[in-house]
Amino acid sequence: MSDSIEKVKCLIIGSGPAGYTAAIYAARADMHPVLYTGLEPGGQLTTTTEVDNFPGYPEGIDGPTMMVQLQQQAERFGTDVRIGMATMVQFHKEVGGWHKVIIDGAKEIHAQTVIISTGATAKYLGLPSEQRLRGGGVSACAVCDGFFYKGQDVAIVGAGDTAAEEATYLANICKSVTMLVRKGHMRASKAMQHRVNNTPNITVLYNSEIDEVLGDQVVEGIRVFDNATCEKTDIPVTGLFIAIGHKPNTEIFQGQLQMDETGYLITHGKSTKTNLPGVFACGDVQDNVYRQAVTAAGTGCMAALDAERYLVSLEQPVSAE
Repeated sequence: MSDSIEKVKCLIIGSGPAGYTAAIYAARADMHPVLYTGLEPGGQLTTTTEVDNFPGYPEGIDGPTMMVQLQQQAERFGTDVRIGMATMVQFHKEVGGWHKVIIDGAKEIHAQTVIISTGATAKYLGLPSEQRLRGGGVSACAVCDGFFYKGQDVAIVGAGDTAAEEATYLANICKSVTMLVRKGHMRASKAMQHRVNNTPNITVLYNSEIDEVLGDQVVEGIRVFDNATCEKTDIPVTGLFIAIGHKPNTEIFQGQLQMDETGYLITHGKSTKTNLPGVFACGDVQDNVYRQAVTAAGTGCMAALDAERYLVSLEQPVSAE
């Protein structure tokens, strides 16, 4: 452990639209933020080829370029962007206390405010062919990437409400949607199941798993394994959407910050405040509903404003009774 302890007003853990937007606002408020990018600088958008639904880009932009530009904008206002990952935290429970964060198991930082934007990681099937074709037709976000497959044949894997909702979304813009359900029934609510079953261009295949994603550079089809009959069938599709859930990156905060049953951080009301003073959460780490770049950026702005107001409150003298 380093002998020197660095003290900062505002520490941002994680990058992506939420972290960089928080940094822009915090820097403009003279909070001199320090941002650590985490293992995936730029977040999930760095694995996205085209971003067409973020305001201000009429011709669209690729995800990595967008993240570089957000980083440059944050740095222009004075954000100290560093490569590194928070490996341990010890949050203070009292107002005005300093929060202890260890970076890469070595560097110790004490921060008056901490903004958490560590995001959530999409769950994939783990097939080599699936990983090879990520960005080439394999996606974990139908709302983000479905537009690129307008009028085409696509498939979606999943059995819950999210999978059913994304299947009906894709059905509105795609020629056909093949929905693969691993078991003999769906986990989605009855209402969502009815919606799927009443959509004519959605075909649901039960007891079905993906054996392999076909294609060299882009998705050309999927090989489906029927776990009831052990038969394999090739289905031609140009897009494959994985909708089996997300895992919030919140392991190091367990036992200190309030989370829901799936690990998403709980924020209070319409704010980004966690259960501990001076600790704020923004982006996908606290949003299991929308999970969009633009909504993440919005909560990043909120987190910086919440942190700024918290720091201002510490400077206010307490009036005598």
